[in-house]
Amino acid sequence: MATETPRTDPERHLIRYSGRAAFSPEVVVRATGTSLFTESGRELLDFTSGQMSAILGHSHPAIVSTVREQIALLDHLHSGMLSPPVVELTRRLAGTLPDSLEKALLLTTGAEANEAAVRMAKLVTGRHEIVSFARSWHGMTQAAASATYSAGRKGYGPAAPGNFALPVPDRHHPDLVDGAGRLDWRRQLDLGFDMIDAQSVGSLAACLVEPILSSGGVIELPPGYLTALAEKCSERGMLLILDEAQTGLCRTGDWYAFQHEGVVPDILVLSKTLGAGLPLAAVLTSPEIEQRAHDRGFLFFTTHVNDPLPAAVGNTVLDILVRDRLDERSRLLGTVLRGHLDRLAARHEVVGDVRGRGLLLGVELVGDGVLGEGGADRLGAAVTQRCFDLGLHMNIVQLPGMGGTFRIAPPLTASDDEITRGVAILDEALTDAAQTL
Repeated sequence: MATETPRTDPERHLIRYSGRAAFSPEVVVRATGTSLFTESGRELLDFTSGQMSAILGHSHPAIVSTVREQIALLDHLHSGMLSPPVVELTRRLAGTLPDSLEKALLLTTGAEANEAAVRMAKLVTGRHEIVSFARSWHGMTQAAASATYSAGRKGYGPAAPGNFALPVPDRHHPDLVDGAGRLDWRRQLDLGFDMIDAQSVGSLAACLVEPILSSGGVIELPPGYLTALAEKCSERGMLLILDEAQTGLCRTGDWYAFQHEGVVPDILVLSKTLGAGLPLAAVLTSPEIEQRAHDRGFLFFTTHVNDPLPAAVGNTVLDILVRDRLDERSRLLGTVLRGHLDRLAARHEVVGDVRGRGLLLGVELVGDGVLGEGGADRLGAAVTQRCFDLGLHMNIVQLPGMGGTFRIAPPLTASDDEITRGVAILDEALTDAAQTL
């Protein structure tokens, strides 16, 4: 029989699930707005919006009120039953999207929604091969994990057959360049699909990508790339699935990141931002694709499909996004934040690039050139820890050979003062960490 765990050993009964990273060093007991509060009474500015999800900040009064009211009225139903919040949310989501995306399935996580989208694409095309970026992250369930290349592939046995990786059009680390030394993304895309065509057994079903790769290092696709990718898919009879788990619902300054390019996907996946921190995801597609899937017996029956409680929260999220014009707020605050970060980059030689859109920005460290081999990894870890010590929670993506990239994604409701304070802490942390390494 297990003895009671002392509070001095909070990790004693926890499975470590994030690979090499440890848990945060302090237990968080409360959160409000952009602030987290630890057991010891410390305040941390949250520049990751929880798990890139809490776009309205923590404990938003309207979300709290909705949860209290809805859970007392109707929280969970048999998966075959409908409720007013579900009917309302699917109608309203369709109203924010192009006419072709009017059929919705409500689920819980991004991985689950990507799983459903891939399953639907395979069924309606009668094919099984899936293409995604070589630094993708789409989740840890079977089909989603098989389309994920940034981490988690080794040691688990065979992935689903027919998964192919497409080169990442990273303008800061170009692999194919034009005469001016810039990324030649058209030639890279052509070569990528030449390789995929050579390996395919003639069963290409779909391409699953993020409009901005987040876990891949905050890589914004070059102008024109998404249009060209959609054409490659159309030529091969593939469906284009866009995973907007982190970019959807005003995060990038548009309601959806795909609107920036004017490309409409065959299937759109939303999660994270849709529930503003609560488990809610959606798959949206056209009536034609939905009909084909239904005619072929589409099955994705889960315990919490179309649950009323998270759907009610989703409706409240849409209310606030519209009422407070948070797409405009994201553009404005993103411009302010980008300006701060550009000035910070000019002062620190270990900052190699600032990129992204709206309130999804990346700051890439290039410590190897300054601190020697492995310097970027050490620097990234040191800056992350120093930020935490100074009162700022940051998230860094560290990929082999690329140093580290901070993903900066504060809530859309953050104040100008909070943005300024967070960048000031990052500035101090960069100075301190560089001096100690």
